Amino acid sequence: MNIIFLGPPGAGKGTQAQKICDALHIPQISTGDILRRAMKEGTETGKKAKGYIDAGQLVPDEVIIDIVKERLAMDDCGNGYILDGFPRTVPQAEALDTFATIDSVIELDVADEVLVNRLSGRRVCLACGHTDHISRDGYTEKCPKCGEPLVQRVDDKAETVLNRLTVYHAQTAPLIGYYENKGLLKKIDGAQGMDNITSAILNALGAKA
Repeated sequence: MNIIFLGPPGAGKGTQAQKICDALHIPQISTGDILRRAMKEGTETGKKAKGYIDAGQLVPDEVIIDIVKERLAMDDCGNGYILDGFPRTVPQAEALDTFATIDSVIELDVADEVLVNRLSGRRVCLACGHTDHISRDGYTEKCPKCGEPLVQRVDDKAETVLNRLTVYHAQTAPLIGYYENKGLLKKIDGAQGMDNITSAILNALGAKA
């Protein structure tokens, strides 16, 4: 089963994609991961991407598309995969249609105000990587694992989160209509509990854990 995960920053796409991959025994294809892998392995497209990144430029669509195409052609994608972070725009989706058949598109639907509260309340330990949230009962400004201070990342500040959501709605949200018109879109309430979200996704896919 070939699946795309859509949803705004903080919706939990990465976490849920990993859970569904484990349940269905298929790989999670994250654009960031395969970009780094292609550059590390020195593939032709990886070298092109590195050139843009080293120059401080965005990697153009055609290079990203070629890297995704290379990755989907690998043996471990033979029984399906989850695309997380691609496509981001309708032109990317149209390009994807030329070399892949998508069976389902999962949209994690979470209101902007919920996402702002979720992300702006997140705190991270720079020493051990532990993540906590100010809404947790018993929360303190010290890491419960190693005792070091918990800090707010710049990406998690409320104004930054709002900017990221604005970009998402402008660029990526049109994909929802694109896949809805194809009859592939399955909308999931991303504000419920984590296990409930996983169950809802599996049910929407007609799969069992």
